[in-house]
Amino acid sequence: MYGIVAVDGKPKQQPIEPGTPGAQELTIEVAFAGMNRADLVQLAGHYPPPPGASKVLGLEVSGRVTATGGAVSRFKVGDEVCALLSGGGYASHVIVPEGQVNPVPEGMTLRDAAGICEVFATAWFNLYMLAKLTTAERLLLHAGASGVGQAALQLAAITGNPVFVTAGSDSKIALCKQLGAEAGWNRHQGSFVDAVQEWGGADVILDPVGGDYIGWDQQVLRADGRLILIGLMGGREAQLDLGRMLMKRQQIQGSTLRSQPVAVKAEIMAQLREHLWPHFESGRLTANIDKVIKLAELETGIKLMQENATQGKIILEI
Repeated sequence: MYGIVAVDGKPKQQPIEPGTPGAQELTIEVAFAGMNRADLVQLAGHYPPPPGASKVLGLEVSGRVTATGGAVSRFKVGDEVCALLSGGGYASHVIVPEGQVNPVPEGMTLRDAAGICEVFATAWFNLYMLAKLTTAERLLLHAGASGVGQAALQLAAITGNPVFVTAGSDSKIALCKQLGAEAGWNRHQGSFVDAVQEWGGADVILDPVGGDYIGWDQQVLRADGRLILIGLMGGREAQLDLGRMLMKRQQIQGSTLRSQPVAVKAEIMAQLREHLWPHFESGRLTANIDKVIKLAELETGIKLMQENATQGKIILEI
């Protein structure tokens, strides 16, 4: 048994002993793992696992159950499942609390199932549980062609929300429009403020960038608007206009998924199972897979993410 850990900024394979699952846990033999930008930050030494979590990289997997704790009721050995993790995904086996595991949607392959938990949990949690996005409210998505961005676009199409996206190329914007975005802005052209204001402004903004984007977000956020910050690709320092925040009653909230308690992650996964699984099974929602790579190609996958050269998820075949 093995896992991939960060050693001096590089991924390194090491032997692991996953142990025995606790009463409310199960062991998954990993078939595929989804790669996420958070893995890059952990590799760089800036995103350590929460206390008690595995140091092995990887925040989502698909595979088959090989052992269950005595209190596990929803799964049995041999079931095909996908899981949201706090760590441990780039490994041959991983132990996961039962609440963070869902069955693979009917008709979906294990390959695709490895790419749905983290991005759809992030999009659902931040847009619908935190920002309380309601039908017809206007949504601004930064990094719209990312895995989270594509998940959010698909959800917005179901809930009837007009969407404006920013992305790093015209081809990425074209992809977002295919997924339902009304309009887009190439970030290499500078500030998006005028374009979004002309579009009509935003009630909710999902921002993985931070930095200078925060001040621009404030300018396009409408009265009673909600800005959810989920990443710091553009830097951790920003300038706020507190007058604008006060007069427009703007809400600005930071959000991370990995450090949430098991109970919160279990509630998110339960909501995904209730609200999204039927749409996966009907084909209305799909996994956002850019490419699948072998474990020996891991550094290639990391480089592609570092260069923002992906349109959706990279899946690692374990």
